Amino acid sequence: MRGAGVRILVVGGGIAGLAAARTLRGWGATVEILERQAAPPGEGTGIYLPGNAVRALDTLGLGAQVAERAVHIRRQRTADHRGRVLFDVDVDELWDGVGACLALPRTDLHRVLLGGLDDVPIRWGQTPALVATDGAGVTLQTEEGHTDRYDLVLGADGVHSTVRRLVFDTDAVRPLGQYARRFLAPAGEPPHHDDRSATWSVLLGSGSAFLTIPIGNGHLYCYCDGPLDDPPAPLRDLLSDYADPVPTLLDALDTIGGASAVHAAQVEEVVLDSWSRTGVLLIGDAAHATSPNMAQGAAMAFEDAIVLAESLTTADSVTEALAAYERRRRPRTDWVLAQTHRRDRARTLPPALRNIVLRRIGRRIVRSNYLPLRAQP
Repeated sequence: MRGAGVRILVVGGGIAGLAAARTLRGWGATVEILERQAAPPGEGTGIYLPGNAVRALDTLGLGAQVAERAVHIRRQRTADHRGRVLFDVDVDELWDGVGACLALPRTDLHRVLLGGLDDVPIRWGQTPALVATDGAGVTLQTEEGHTDRYDLVLGADGVHSTVRRLVFDTDAVRPLGQYARRFLAPAGEPPHHDDRSATWSVLLGSGSAFLTIPIGNGHLYCYCDGPLDDPPAPLRDLLSDYADPVPTLLDALDTIGGASAVHAAQVEEVVLDSWSRTGVLLIGDAAHATSPNMAQGAAMAFEDAIVLAESLTTADSVTEALAAYERRRRPRTDWVLAQTHRRDRARTLPPALRNIVLRRIGRRIVRSNYLPLRAQP
């Protein structure tokens, strides 16, 4: 199937939507993007891209641009909340032959994806109000009163997708009982024995975790999660018994805005029996969001974009392409979902038992989690 003459609307100007717009424009379709935000994001936190995400960026033709803005993460370190190391993983070795692991400001990644759109137009500050399918195409009307027809509409609008709500009429979002906070903090000077310029590091407490990832320009991306209490416990209470660098980073957070500098939300996943209806497809987090503990959100979104364009190329119709796309993608996203569940269950073990298990087989567990993702999507 050729893309010439096919009109596609991508709803959502985030990672999944921008990647899909690039691959579908490359296929030859006429593509537009609809984004509810009024402008590109001016601030954000950070993002970690494992090897399969970077391989997908290379396929998109954007890998080198992202690497120029990123820190090359060479190892992962897991410790208990007092800083006692449980195990290390050489991620260069883990992803050897696939791609480097990179970390960078999320806004930098977004800028690279925006710059890769070529002539794809974005209508900022618009939200779907009606999505109607009739077998011959899709009619979409925005809350701002604009109406148009398309051969395919992609819902790439995140966990709380408007397209999913309008078309699928199902409650696919599942809370996972965790509350996450994300913020940036100055990295400071790393001790010689712990080169933060190349290390992803997590401390595990009782029902909580604190992760730091260097993203360049003297900043660390910090991620913390804990129980979904009502109200959520203040960070200092949740992390009161954690060793450095946690207290130092919380002190630094206080100097740059405290709670106002923290992006906070409950952790949720999305599970659907089908991602498509006639002429409408959900991709990225709108279709298969998971807990972030595998760091696969961006990777799955990039792979979605690549596989969708390939499925359209080899199919005889949009309907055939969407069915082929889902058959190909679902085993991989189901694997990621299953691994996130296993990793979350492991966190509920008593800390003393968890620490023994991780010291003995932690490295083996991480390798088994990611082994299938080394293969091409």
